[in-house]
Amino acid sequence: MKVAPFISRDVLLPYNIKVISISLFTPAKRGILQVASESSLLVEIWFWITQFTMKIFLLMILLAFFNGYGVSKSLPTRPDVLRIGSVLSVDSIIGKVAKVAIEAAIEDVNANANVLGGTKLNLSLHDTNFSGFLGIMEAIRFMEMKTVAIIGPQSSVTAHVVSHFANKLQVPLLSFSSTDPTLSPLQFPFFVRTSLNDLFQMAAIADIISYYGWREVIAIYVDDDYGRNGIASLSDQLSERSCKISYRAPLGSRASMEEIRDVLVQVTLTESRILVVHTYPERGLDIMATAQYLGLMNEGYVWLATNWLSTLLDTNAPLSSEETKNIQGVITLRIYTAESKSKKDFISRWNNLTRKEETGTSIGLSTYGLYAYDTVWVLAHAIGTFFEQGGNISFSSDQVLKELHGGNLDFNTLSIFNGGNLLLESILKVNMTGVTGPFRFTSDRNLVFPAFEVINVVGSGSRIVGYWSNNSGLSMWPPDSLYTKPPDRSGSNNKLYPIIWPGETTLKPRGWVFPLNGRHLMIGVPNRVSFLDFVAQVPGTNMFTGYCIDVFTAAINLLPYAVPYKMISYGDGHNNPSGTELIRLMTTGAFDAAVGDIAITTNRTRMADFTQPFIESGLVVVAPVKKVHSSAWAFLQPFSRKMWSVMGIFFLFMGVVVWILEHRTNDDFRGPPRKQVITILWFSFSTLFFAHREKTVSTLGRLLVILWLFVVLIITSSYTASLTSILTVQQLSSPIKGIGNLINSKDPIGYQQGSFARDYLVAELGIHESRLVPLKLPEDYAKALKNGPQNGGVAALIDERAYAEVFLSTHCEFSIIGKEFTKNGWGFAFQRDSQLAVDISTAILKLSENGDLQRIHDKWLLRSACSLQGAKLEADRLSLTSFEGLFFIAGLACLLALLIYFIKLIREFNRLYSEPEPESSDGSLRARRLRTFLSFVDEKEEEAKARSNQRQQEWASTRSIDQYASTTDSMKHAEISSNRSTSFEGPS
Repeated sequence: MKVAPFISRDVLLPYNIKVISISLFTPAKRGILQVASESSLLVEIWFWITQFTMKIFLLMILLAFFNGYGVSKSLPTRPDVLRIGSVLSVDSIIGKVAKVAIEAAIEDVNANANVLGGTKLNLSLHDTNFSGFLGIMEAIRFMEMKTVAIIGPQSSVTAHVVSHFANKLQVPLLSFSSTDPTLSPLQFPFFVRTSLNDLFQMAAIADIISYYGWREVIAIYVDDDYGRNGIASLSDQLSERSCKISYRAPLGSRASMEEIRDVLVQVTLTESRILVVHTYPERGLDIMATAQYLGLMNEGYVWLATNWLSTLLDTNAPLSSEETKNIQGVITLRIYTAESKSKKDFISRWNNLTRKEETGTSIGLSTYGLYAYDTVWVLAHAIGTFFEQGGNISFSSDQVLKELHGGNLDFNTLSIFNGGNLLLESILKVNMTGVTGPFRFTSDRNLVFPAFEVINVVGSGSRIVGYWSNNSGLSMWPPDSLYTKPPDRSGSNNKLYPIIWPGETTLKPRGWVFPLNGRHLMIGVPNRVSFLDFVAQVPGTNMFTGYCIDVFTAAINLLPYAVPYKMISYGDGHNNPSGTELIRLMTTGAFDAAVGDIAITTNRTRMADFTQPFIESGLVVVAPVKKVHSSAWAFLQPFSRKMWSVMGIFFLFMGVVVWILEHRTNDDFRGPPRKQVITILWFSFSTLFFAHREKTVSTLGRLLVILWLFVVLIITSSYTASLTSILTVQQLSSPIKGIGNLINSKDPIGYQQGSFARDYLVAELGIHESRLVPLKLPEDYAKALKNGPQNGGVAALIDERAYAEVFLSTHCEFSIIGKEFTKNGWGFAFQRDSQLAVDISTAILKLSENGDLQRIHDKWLLRSACSLQGAKLEADRLSLTSFEGLFFIAGLACLLALLIYFIKLIREFNRLYSEPEPESSDGSLRARRLRTFLSFVDEKEEEAKARSNQRQQEWASTRSIDQYASTTDSMKHAEISSNRSTSFEGPS
């Protein structure tokens, strides 16, 4: 009979087995039993029991089936031996240390059953023999041998290629020496860096450069992924600190001594003396030896080496005397590892571990050895976590790799590690304390607490001059002592111990010199046709003279180094050249600098760097002036109208305040109302001449009068001085009152040809170009101003103050109107980021301090033709602004005196008139008390006190009479009550 399956989900549902249960009943059988069940309850019960029994039986069979073929496959099994690989250049400075450290770590892990639970690590180490190609092929061979993880590659160049295979085959790479910052987890998720990223090392170097105030550096580096990407990170870090790499000197990884010499010769021709060397330890000493031969290790140079030098010193110490001589004064970095017991124990074991190698030479322990040792432990902890999470060591083939056939390359042998993702996740979650200190990864896969030691090579050894950490920057304290504090990168905390620089000097090198390459500094000089006292070309020669030329020559002679230069004329000799165009030509490389009467403007500073201004010269208005004769009302001119008004108000106010303070105590301030008003007016204005006759007796009044007389003294002195100037000094007037008046008019305005004034008037002040008239010579200035706008001339001239003063020294009929409306200066221009701009600025300041700058000015620009005539343009009236402080103090003193006086007066009134008033309504009581207070204020103080005493005596007498009457009434009332009581009671 054929068996038909019967679907029942509810039987196996409690066991979470997604299969279908099977009933062995045929459809016909079920039909017969169904009829039987309808006819008899017994048959129905028997049918149900039989069905349930059969299902239980089938369930047991299915469970046995799945237990044998399904569940056993999911249970992880720990292998006895687990294969891992390592790719190193065993004979390299890093490789020979790492080999010993890795093998020691494998031995320690296998001896500790708590980590892998009995599983042993089997290390296969392949030597790449300094070959990137062999490194790639050996790593691929490991993947062919079904290796679960690879320690390495040692080289960043190899890591870039091998990481692509690791991504495809899901085999984690743990590298303690591939520090290239571009090995990012986004592109290479199966690459795990177990030491510090070079990004942090470059940040430390950039902080050192910024700390000493240097702006440009030269980068000497190996020209591969490790060198180029490291220097690119340095460039980014420097730009964040307003510094830059001015010259890059790449070297081949196998460069000969001759090639190194050729590169360093080019370095000697550059300006910067700050050199950063980023290479491999094997090539670093060759570079330093060549630098010593070329004289690049003398005083004035700064050498910053990345951690290749500290690795070399730790591994190969002691160096030979010749090698030590070549690195004197160099600054290098070493990865900081905190002191701990495990680190000390490992260091103490190191000599025994290196004896086993029998290399014939001692091998020192570098930080790469410490990180190599911790890398093995990280992998061991991760594998232990991998097995605890149900990981299984299995590999599967990839269909894409199977399709790659042909030739001798057999890609079928490459398999994908099925547990690669889980193992990678376990690696990134490792949190342990190794010989290097706390070891765990951040969210961006960098190690926590990145820090470096700053080392200065001195004598036969080295010394630590400070530390750098990502938390606090440069510091003289170890980083682990600062981790508990909030991050602080402020410049005040960034300090290093004194450093001995190359040349055995403790004086900080300047870091820059003029390049000794035989090239002259090409300086553009404007060939002017007017105002030749500032700059002029000697006819028929290439020489220049003038105020600006003398200042530049004096400044260049103060520099501590020679600067060969050549001045080149700029301009056609018929028109004044544009200073802005001269600066623009510097950006194209036509000139290295520009010297002359060049104003420092915003637009020009965007194209070049300027020195400290050597003369102040803002824009001014020059216009014709005429003599002004004093009038009959000249005595009113010293003060403005507002000043006169405020003075009158304050005189009256002061008189009123003094009258209030003196009225109750001083007979001079009492009398009929008419007399008191006259007294106030007389006292107010008589203080102007210190002729007041009334004496003040109150303390507040005397203090106030003293203060007011001081104010009056200053006012009268200022008035006298101003009036004297008006009456004795010749005055000049002009219809033009300043730049504001000129803008609002429609008259033509002159400006010097080639000056920046034209662009400023159009762009900044909004003056239409049609109103602007270019003028070339001082004679053109005079003619245009004399003719005026009605005769084809100009109403005024806009020019820089330096030119205007020279022009006015010989043209007394014109004058500067108002004040400068721009603040500019003249400076020398250099190409962007040129150190000459800084050094020339320092030299200009020295010229100013020692008086040479003033002597040069007097030689060329001192004029006397119009300077001694004593004429001046309409002396400004004294305004209220000049005396606001005095009036404020006087007004405040008056208010305080009144406040103190009234407080004292109210207290005295309340004391003298404290008796209760007769009963009345509230309104009449307040009015009566107010009238009493006003009478009290107007009354003389002695009279008020006498009348108050009399009232108090009267109130006391009235109170005594009332008390006597009240007592008498009480006694009478008591007697009457007693008599009444006797009459009611009768005789007893």
